[in-house]
Amino acid sequence: MDRNKIYGFEFTGNDGEFRLQNPDRSSFLYFPLVNEGGMMSTVTPKLHGQATTGHNTFLTPPLSVEDLHTSRASRNFWVYADGKGAWSATGNSAKQNAEFYSSSADEALLEAGFLWHRITRSNAVMGVKAVTTSFVPSGNDKIELMKVTLENTGSKTLTLTPTAVVPLYARSADDLRDHRHVTSLLNRIYTSPYGVEVQPALSFDERGHRINHTSYGVFGAEGDGSQPAGFFPVQEEFIGEGGSLDWPEAVVLNTAPDIGKGGGVQREGYEALGGLRFDPVSLSPGQSHSYVVIMAIESERINTNALIGKYGTTEAFDRLLEETKAFWAEKVNRVQFQTGEPDVDQWMKWVTIQPVLRRLYGNSFLPYHDYGRGGRGWRDLWQDCLALLIMEPAEVRSLLLNNYAGVRIDGSNATIIGQQPGEFIADRNNIPRVWMDHGAWPFLTTMLYLDQSGDLDFLLQKQTYFRDSFMSRCKERDASWNTTVGSSLRTDSGEVYEGTILEHILLQNLVPFYNVGEHNNILLEGADWNDGLDMAADQGESVAFTAFYASNLKDISQLLRILKQSKGQETIELAEEMKLLFDSLEESVNYESVSAKLGRLDLYYASAPNKVSGKRIALDTDKIADDLEKKAAWIFNHLRNNEWLQSEKGDGWFNGYYNNDGEQVEGEFSEGVRMTLTGQVFPIMGHAAAPDQIPHIISAVERNLLDAKIGYRLNSSFGGIQQNLGRAFGFAFGHKENGAMFSHMTVMYGNALYKRGYVNEGHKVMKSLYSLSSDFETSRIYPGIPEYINEQGRGMYTYLTGSASWLLLTMVTEVFGVKGKLGDLLLEPKLVKEQFDTEGRASINTIFADREFKVVYKAAGSFNYGEYQIHSVSLNGSEVTLQRVSGGAVIPRAELLSLQTGECHLIEVTLA
Repeated sequence: MDRNKIYGFEFTGNDGEFRLQNPDRSSFLYFPLVNEGGMMSTVTPKLHGQATTGHNTFLTPPLSVEDLHTSRASRNFWVYADGKGAWSATGNSAKQNAEFYSSSADEALLEAGFLWHRITRSNAVMGVKAVTTSFVPSGNDKIELMKVTLENTGSKTLTLTPTAVVPLYARSADDLRDHRHVTSLLNRIYTSPYGVEVQPALSFDERGHRINHTSYGVFGAEGDGSQPAGFFPVQEEFIGEGGSLDWPEAVVLNTAPDIGKGGGVQREGYEALGGLRFDPVSLSPGQSHSYVVIMAIESERINTNALIGKYGTTEAFDRLLEETKAFWAEKVNRVQFQTGEPDVDQWMKWVTIQPVLRRLYGNSFLPYHDYGRGGRGWRDLWQDCLALLIMEPAEVRSLLLNNYAGVRIDGSNATIIGQQPGEFIADRNNIPRVWMDHGAWPFLTTMLYLDQSGDLDFLLQKQTYFRDSFMSRCKERDASWNTTVGSSLRTDSGEVYEGTILEHILLQNLVPFYNVGEHNNILLEGADWNDGLDMAADQGESVAFTAFYASNLKDISQLLRILKQSKGQETIELAEEMKLLFDSLEESVNYESVSAKLGRLDLYYASAPNKVSGKRIALDTDKIADDLEKKAAWIFNHLRNNEWLQSEKGDGWFNGYYNNDGEQVEGEFSEGVRMTLTGQVFPIMGHAAAPDQIPHIISAVERNLLDAKIGYRLNSSFGGIQQNLGRAFGFAFGHKENGAMFSHMTVMYGNALYKRGYVNEGHKVMKSLYSLSSDFETSRIYPGIPEYINEQGRGMYTYLTGSASWLLLTMVTEVFGVKGKLGDLLLEPKLVKEQFDTEGRASINTIFADREFKVVYKAAGSFNYGEYQIHSVSLNGSEVTLQRVSGGAVIPRAELLSLQTGECHLIEVTLA
């Protein structure tokens, strides 16, 4: 096999298992290992990576993606072979790196699955093969396990002296550069019969100088549970004077360990090392021997005996590995696809797990995600719920309810998200900022929940509001507020105020309607979905999200009419201050007048200055719906008349933004075309784009944004830094938010096209995402969807991206058309020919109404979308009487609720 050839990954099983030859020939590869107990690890083909439970508790040194090839600190497993010298089973030795491009280089094979990682590394000269398997056990223990099996592949007996080595950083990421040496003086290092443990005396980080209780350890045993022969607990003593972690004196010279068998010796004030020396082992040709290494983080000193008893043998390792595989397979397989493209189906399994990974990692703790301190942002709370509604719907209601506690009475929201559901924290950095799009997402997610569940009562449930020192969308400060009064909105009398979820939704969408710039579009404020558009807070406007908010207003108005019809809700009870926002109920505002809108908003701010009276008024449901519908219609008309750009080429598109000089951002300029994908997505996805405008937009996108190498760009080249718009344009064009293929917006573009009936065009967009991501020779990423594809076609910021939630949602609800309609099941397939297998079948396993279903579509005639329709439907073999709607058919929820839980029910749909 050519060691220098780049081989793509290939799927080897039905649960996403894949293999990759020579994975170490590709830079920046990493793989997540995590559990729901809070252990978050990363491993690379050479076992670089990190292990942590949070920003302040890193077992190994924190790292960024560049550290994967520049740092010498990694998990390592050394062997010293008599007569041959030192060799690293993980490939991390100076000698192996020096021989990397020679004929003496190791052969390596990666095998991986949910969520386990195995590297087989062999060297013909050494006559040895090492199989290293890594995983984080499912459950709540903060443990990472590694098993190394050494095999003699030569023709003579081989005597090996093994040494497991894991650098023990054992402190906060803040200490990486801030007092790195001083914080090592805090280390209290203990050795026991099975390993090395560090419990720093104090923690020096943003929390202050505090007594530290967290303990970190590296422990190990031979496969049968036998103790190591000795220990190297201090890094500088292990590497030797002038040595390094990739060529340490203790291994290269095969010196005796500092501390002998049984441990019991304590050291203080040095950089710690989990260095475990094992007894020499002689292996006959073909013979093998295994070792288990345990990396652990505990809130107090570690109970070593209990740890070894649970994890310290190969028997325990193998059993726990199978349990972990089963745990993740069960979670992923709640939603799965079977089409005429089996590799796409397996790839989608990795997309399906990505929202779960984002829930567990937040937006941090993977090499590209080297920012933040864990947790998620406001937008993440709502978009991650999109996937949860598909995969784990039982958990979503309480999450949605808790999330609404982050809304302020001015329609903005908290920006610091706590660790617990529904926990919001006043901005610790005292930085006033509002992302103008934040108010748009909650209703979209809530509407999906209502369609899936039919739970209209949720709208009338009450929740608190968030309060801190910021008011009037961070334009003013409340001098009367301090942390002692808490973060809940109160009434004039000091009582905590609660409003319905519907009230929260209305506030989030009504306040922005009045908060406009000189061109009568909603102000951009701190930024919108594109965080890189952060330098136009004064005069910038987001036309794209004006379209989104308008669509919300229209949909909320329709929902109110349904609420009245189905629940008899003649009136809606709201905080009395909110009546000002429904201008058509009394003194109407001239929507064409920017000053009139802003004046009405100022009146509202003055009426609810970070507190409310506590009095409620009952407003007529139909009149509220009429008011919202009027506002939505005005915006649609405004956008179509004022923000539509007619191209000289005959097509056209919507301008998406105004910059901080009040200038229209998009159009055909002498320097070239300026166009954003975002500016087209939201008008198409909602109601703003008129039907006759959509073909023109598609044509313009294909002409101006589609790049054969990297797919649909987020924007065309704007030709330089745009300090009046945002930092994104400081990035090189074709990277991140400046003209890369940004998966999130590309997926939403595909979703929008499906929604508006442009199925073949939507499929083309989705297929491009798969093709770009799975072309390993170019993308150099494991299966899944990255945050973006850069100018070279490389996938960037893998695993933790909200685009995975949107892709899963699109596949289930649009492509396979399995969606809710206020609790009923609507089947509305939009499959294209290549998605049917050779028997004309395409199926999906999913969850609806707390039941598991397998929905099988069988094309009895044409496979082409637009040429088939639903002919008949059977449920568990019995034909269903259908309620037909345009393009699909409805199965009433009552019929589904009569089915047994705990079983998978078969829905067979004949298309003809």
